[in-house]
Amino acid sequence: MQNENEDSMTDKQLYINFDEYIRQGEPAKREAAYAWSTAIGLQAVDGLKTSDYLNQLAQRNIEGEISIDEVDRLLNSYYESKVRRDTNDNDKEEADKASKNIKRILSSKTFDFSTKGYISVHRRIFEGVLKHAGELRKYDIVKREWVLEGDTVSYLNWEDLHRAIDHDIEQERNFSYKGIGNDELVAHVAKFVSGMWQIHAFGEGNTRATAVFAIQYLRSMGFDVENDLFAKHSWYFRNALVRANYKNVKKGIDYSPVYLERFFRNLLLGEQWDLRNRYLHINPPAEWKEQPNLATSTPQAPHKHPTSTPQVQDKLHNENPNIKKLILAVGKKELSVKEIMDVLGLKDRKNVLNLYLNPAITDGYLRLLYPQTPRHPRQKYLLTTEGQTLYKAIISPENSSKTQ
Repeated sequence: MQNENEDSMTDKQLYINFDEYIRQGEPAKREAAYAWSTAIGLQAVDGLKTSDYLNQLAQRNIEGEISIDEVDRLLNSYYESKVRRDTNDNDKEEADKASKNIKRILSSKTFDFSTKGYISVHRRIFEGVLKHAGELRKYDIVKREWVLEGDTVSYLNWEDLHRAIDHDIEQERNFSYKGIGNDELVAHVAKFVSGMWQIHAFGEGNTRATAVFAIQYLRSMGFDVENDLFAKHSWYFRNALVRANYKNVKKGIDYSPVYLERFFRNLLLGEQWDLRNRYLHINPPAEWKEQPNLATSTPQAPHKHPTSTPQVQDKLHNENPNIKKLILAVGKKELSVKEIMDVLGLKDRKNVLNLYLNPAITDGYLRLLYPQTPRHPRQKYLLTTEGQTLYKAIISPENSSKTQ
């Protein structure tokens, strides 16, 4: 069963055009595509990528060929019967099963806005995936962040986790949104989501659990959040949460919720803030100029990426040629620095990092397979969703221009 399903897939079948389903699909297909795109996109916050097999099952589910229960059964059978396992299979299994579980949650109309409900979301996402699914951590944690140059957010001590969740949920339950303006609304939503994330109640999977809980909560209040923000900008979402909860007086850095607020302004108000990770770095180079919201203001200086969804053809003409070469070299693969050097025919590791890898990462085209452990012994690099879009445009510019 496993080999029959897997071997029958083609490259064309593996690419799911979620945008097309969401824009033009029937209501049932649109909802399913939104849930799957969000579920799969959120795996990037932990450097995970779903398998081709899961992508095929997702498309069959969107088309109505199989139910989510059948996806569950086929996926379990696939991993149970898999004889040969490569080094990435464990990560793909986590991404596949977590994606399937998130899709099930987002397709449900029920929601429990309580501490128990929040913990339940984590359990439902990671049941059969993580050993401690739905259990509060019993130890303190630190996480080294690229956006903080290796520093960490101060997460809550483990003894107070339950009490802190109770407090935040109760405060939010008692808050009235009646009569408030958009600015106050966005600021409050960002503060609530940021506070829940900073608690970091679980050993793993906090960002995915917080995102799913936030989506459910916003939908329960009547907001239409069925778009691709969480799917296409999940890594920005996580880094924005980091910046909203990081303060270092010695370095002159204060809490910066503005980035998270921009994410929610795009999500809730339909604005067009440029959601690039380069803007969140605590010590960005001078050339990383920030740009205002194009929906409400005029840019202070020209920028090669005018919005969060720029035209692919503009990128093709204006993009750094080194980044183009790197995107073509990586393509659909996951490559180490050494493998990238071999493909590009380069021998100076420092130049590859400074002229190719780092610019591609900061521009949002490339990401680390293990972002929480930059020096992971099996560290590799792969294209983000935006990088994949540009890759398709480079290898087939005529088709790309027709889809714009």
